[in-house]
Order: sequence, then structure tokens, then C-alpha cells
Amino acid sequence: MVLERCLCASLSKVEEMHFESSPCFEGPDNWAIEPTRISQVYLKRKEGNGLFKKMGEEEEGQRSAPVLPWMRDPVDVTLCRQLPLRKVPFLNPRLKSALENIEISNLFPVQVAVWQETVGPGNFDRDLCINSPTGSGKTLAYALPIVHKLSTRAVTRLRALVVVPTRDLALQVKQVFDTLALPVGLLVGLAAGQSSLKDEISGLVQVPGYEDDPYVSHGFRSKVDILVATPGRLVDHIGTKATTGFTLEHLYYLPDLPSGLEFKSCTCSRTYPAQTELPLICERKVKPLYLVALLKSLGEEKCIVFTKSVDSTHRLCKLLNCFGDLQIDIKEYSGLQHQRVRSKTLNEFRKGEFQVLVSSDAMTRGMDVEGVRNVINYDMPKYIKTYVHRAGRTARAGQTGRCFTLMSNDEIGRFKKMMKKAEASAFQEHYVSSSLVEALTSTYQSVKGRIAPVGSKQTSKVLEEFCGYHVLVTLEK
Repeated sequence: MVLERCLCASLSKVEEMHFESSPCFEGPDNWAIEPTRISQVYLKRKEGNGLFKKMGEEEEGQRSAPVLPWMRDPVDVTLCRQLPLRKVPFLNPRLKSALENIEISNLFPVQVAVWQETVGPGNFDRDLCINSPTGSGKTLAYALPIVHKLSTRAVTRLRALVVVPTRDLALQVKQVFDTLALPVGLLVGLAAGQSSLKDEISGLVQVPGYEDDPYVSHGFRSKVDILVATPGRLVDHIGTKATTGFTLEHLYYLPDLPSGLEFKSCTCSRTYPAQTELPLICERKVKPLYLVALLKSLGEEKCIVFTKSVDSTHRLCKLLNCFGDLQIDIKEYSGLQHQRVRSKTLNEFRKGEFQVLVSSDAMTRGMDVEGVRNVINYDMPKYIKTYVHRAGRTARAGQTGRCFTLMSNDEIGRFKKMMKKAEASAFQEHYVSSSLVEALTSTYQSVKGRIAPVGSKQTSKVLEEFCGYHVLVTLEK
């Protein structure tokens, strides 16, 4: 119970302490990780020492050494290379087959580095801190060793807990674990509010009376070996109204959660991805037209367009779909939608059934979509951590990508400061032909003209506010 209370207290601030912090750029002072023992190891890329930058530091060359002693001599992930599965030491043959079934034939460098430190030849019992770019394969990097280690278990107990910030990311992480765990007989649970609390409990805990098991404590036992959870839902199970029979006493692996708990943890951080930065300077009042012109120039390439809020996402998607000559399928992805709708939309986007996804920042947190060539910031983010998460949806798994940011002249200075903090000061300005923008003006004017009569029962009107330019769009009920 002490463990549950400690974890519950940590989760109440989990967004602030870890998921919403920016350790890659703020420095170790802000890390929510305090070593619980001296057996720690820090894996990082050789490039990009922004992790050690002082708070608020602007001048080049001013660096500070890591505060935590065990972070001062990191293992350089870049020394590792991709490794064919047949050469991975001690890899369970069933896991090898599971990876081959999803067309994975090699492990990426960060995955090789973690495997060496956890399974072989290292096989050491210690905490890990992984600092690697978005899209480099961190989820599989910690999932593979965990499943391998648990594959020899004799009794089903909750031994691994993965806490992620959003429900959509929880679903994605669970799919990764399912792919690996099921072939070796492990069971993976989900606690993310996807179903009712009652249904969730029945999937996590075996109630008394179903079987006579000498290992069952107080008549209850865990139905899962690995649990993927969101912070709020996990608190529901271990908080003041804790789920009867749900226990963390056998927990051993804890990826992606602040430490301070006496068991093995693995914390993954994200750094700047490798793609081309392309600022696009435009006038505020015709910003939507620049976006349409940009999408036209990109053709059928897969794109994600990010906005500043769920409301902006909904409005922008409606506006873009008014341009019939765009000939691009565009859909919305935001918190305004039901989870079922979001999951369906995301699956269609992954399959390539449409080209452009307009999204709020709910899409930024670790979501993996293969083949996203372009990320477009329709609204420039306020913080570098948001920019990095957005840009990380492209240039994944060693691929190339581009990140466009639409901005007005008075936003250029802030953009340059943000790029400096990201240690990505080299970028090239992107231009859209003024003739393309002018050709769209008549369509834009006609969209503005579709104003529903006040009090009409056949239509509802939504006020669009893009860059101070007010547009009324009618939506058929």
C-alpha cells in the first residue's frame, strides 16, 4: 500500500513533472528523475547537448555539466548501428518471429543500445534514462526487453506499468506490447478510460471463487502481466476508492514515469528530429489562402496540419473542405471527437485513405503514423517543446521530412529564438507563389458569402476567426 500511495501522489503531478516538462532543453534541474540507487545508466545521442543547457540561457558556448552524477558519462547511442534480428544476442525466437510478422528485420540504434544494457551482454539490473530523437523507436526500445524478461514468468502478476499522457497514445503503446507479448503468452491490459470502470476492472482483476490458486492473495489475482495506463485512470484504481484486488506490489518495470519509487524504471525523453525547417511568411488576413496554396503545391503527400486548439482544428477543417478545387481529402482529429471517431480517423490516415489530417496537439505526444512527409504549423506553437513534439510526427524511423510554419512578420523573431533553443538555427524560408494565392481569392469570397439566415432551423452558423479575418461558414445539419 505504501507503493500505491507514493505512485498516486506522483501521478497527481505527472503532467507537470515529466510529460509537460522539457528535459531535452531545460536541463537536468527540471528532470523529475532522482536516482533511487547508484546503478543508473544514461543513454543519449552524441549530437545535441541541449540537455545540459542552463535555464534561460541564450548565448552560445555557455554550458553546464549535468547535475546528476550518473548523467555525466552517458553511453553514446550513436556508436550503435542497426542490427539484424538474427544477430541480436539472446533474443527469444518467438519475439523474433513476432517482429518479422510486422516487417521489422533490424533494430534501430537506440533499440540496440537499450537491449545491450538490459538483456545482453550487459544484463544489468538498473534504471535507464534514454535521450533519443522522436521517431527513433523508443517505445520498442523499452517494450522488447520488458517482454523478453517477463517471457519466462510462471504466474501472472502485474510486473510492468507503462504510464502515458493521452488515451490515444495509450492505445498505440498497447498495440506495440500486444504484438510482442501475445506470442510469448503474456497478457497486456489497458486502463485509459476506453471503457467503463467496471469493464476495466473485470479485465484487470480476477475475482475470488473462479479457481483455487495457492498464489492468489486474499482471493484476488491480476489478469495481466503488463498494464498501459493514463495517469487519471490509474489514480482511479489506486486512489482513495482503490480497485479491490488491484496491487502494484509485484511491479518491477516502470517506463516513462518519474522515479522516486523503489523498482526498476526506464525514462525516455525526446530530442529534435532530423527534418528540414521551412518558415512560410504570410499576411495575417490571407493566412488560410497560403495554407491552401501550400497544400496544393504538396500534391498528394501525407501531411499533418497543427492548430492551437481543438476549436481551431474543427473550424479550419471545415474551411479547407469548402475549397472544392483543392482535390485533397482532409479530415479532423481533435478532442472534440469521440474516441471511436478519432481511432477510426487515425487508422484511415495510417492506411493512406486521405492525405491531410488537421489536428490539435493531441496528435503530438508520441503518435506514430508511417509516411508523414510534411508537418504544417498553421499556428506557430508558443513553446519549443510543443514544436519538437509536432515536428516529430515526420522524419521518423530514419526517414526524411519537412516542417512548415506559417507566420506573420512580427512572429519571425520568436521563431528564430525557438530554433536557437532547439539548436536548429539553420533553416530556409519557403515561398508560395502570389499568383496561387490570388487564384484562391474568389473561392474564399464565396465561402464568406455563405451566411445562414439568423434563426434558420435548416443550418447552424459557426463564426470562423482566422488571423483576425471573420468568416461565416454554414454547416448543414
